[in-house]
Order: sequence, then structure tokens, then C-alpha cells
Amino acid sequence: MYLEVEIYSPGEEGVMWDPGQYLTFADERSRPFFDLAGRVAATAPGYVVDLGCGPGQLTAELARRWPRATVLGVDSSAEMIEAATAARYGGDGFGGRLRFERGDVRDFNPGRPVDVIISNAVLQWVPGHLDLLPRWAGYLSPGGWLAVQLPGNFDQPSHEVLRELARSDRWRDRLAGVQLNRQAADPITYLDVLARSGLAVDAWETTYLHVLTGPDPVTEWYKGSGLRPVLAALGAEEAAEFVEQYGAEVRAAYPAAPYGTVLPFRRVFAVAHR
Repeated sequence: MYLEVEIYSPGEEGVMWDPGQYLTFADERSRPFFDLAGRVAATAPGYVVDLGCGPGQLTAELARRWPRATVLGVDSSAEMIEAATAARYGGDGFGGRLRFERGDVRDFNPGRPVDVIISNAVLQWVPGHLDLLPRWAGYLSPGGWLAVQLPGNFDQPSHEVLRELARSDRWRDRLAGVQLNRQAADPITYLDVLARSGLAVDAWETTYLHVLTGPDPVTEWYKGSGLRPVLAALGAEEAAEFVEQYGAEVRAAYPAAPYGTVLPFRRVFAVAHR
């Protein structure tokens, strides 16, 4: 299944991203990245690109893993690129091998063969992202690797509540034209697209059970991701009202246990190589 939700954020350009909020659950958000990158068996790549790099801390991990590689992080969010550049991950330890630039992943054209392309949790924001994959496959060097991961939890209360609120009488007019993210296809779709592009493909899905802490952790999670288009479209008071309504419903949908709040999160992966 590939869900074309009727609301999405085109290329993220209209969304103000908050790197600090996004990193609130950095450990949990990073797990799929390491599971994805861990399946990439490149030994000594020369050029590695992270498409949709966010605040860059995971891009820096790629530079640490492959100490001879030049590593580029690309993201359409000015806030994310500013945070990544300011962080100076590793100080001078990367010797200029790691850099970040702002750009739309739909327009990415490296101008040279790439040994590893990684795109973690970004393609759900891109309309028609399946059409991008053959193009990215064409950028790979002989033996090159392409690895992508997307959320596939569109049927969970976190998204159902968001869609229902956006359509409600209170918010329908205010949020007309404000569109949220799309979602992943099933693994077989990515396998088919990439295999038809001449790559050997491993595709799978995983549902993580994140145990979150705090009084309203699911709302805090989505304030750093799925709620961003709504928060960007509303003034401060209206945004607070929307978040209050959203929080009340998701707290009921994800009740707290003595050890924390469990957030099931399905993700779809594909790792391919030439």
C-alpha cells in the first residue's frame, strides 16, 4: 500500500523546522538510521551523501564510520542546515571531509558518481518520491549503495487524530491548503522499483516500540516532525490550541504505563547496491 494522504508539505520549504524539538527524542529517532546504515556493506567509499540530513548529527556518524570519505549532508530546511553547520561535529577531526548544504532532494544532482546515498526519514515529505529512486540509482558508482527509510504508520492514532482535527469545523478553514506528509509504500514496492533499476535489493519493515517518558511524550514527538506544517501555518495562540486538542486525544490513545508511554512506530527500509 502507498498512501497518498491529501495533505503534505511540498519539499518542506514552507515549514519552519526546530532542530532542538526534533532532537528531543534523538536516541529513538536515530535507531532506524543505524539499522539502515548498518546494512550498507561499503568498505571504503570515497563519496557519501546524506539526503535529508536534518541537524546533521547522524551525517557526522557516516564520516566517522568511513574515515576516508568525503561526506555531504543536504536538507531543504535552512534551520536544520544552520544547526548542522554550527555544530561543527568532531571539531577539526574531519579535516574538511564533512560539509552541509541547503537543497531540495528532488533537485539533487551530484555531478559525479556517488559511492553511498542514504536518505533517512525524508521521502515521506516528497510527492512522487518513487520516481526519484531510479534517478538516484543512476548516480551510483560501480558497487555503489543506496539506502532509504520512511515511516509507514499512517493508520496509527497519531496520524488519524491529526487528520481528523485538520478536517474538523474548528480547523478546516484555517488549515485549508496546509498539507502534511505522505507515507511509505510497502517494502515490495521499493524492491520492485530498485530492482528494475538494476540493483540488488534488500527491503523490509520494522515496528519499533519506543518507550517515551514525560507527561505528554507522543505530542512532543510529533511537534518535532508531523505537526510542523500545522504549527507553521498557525499563529502562536492557535498553534497552542491545536496542540492542546491533539495532545488530549493522543494521551487517551497512548495511555501512560508506570514505565513510560509506548509509541509503536512502523518503518519501511530498502537497501540496494549496484
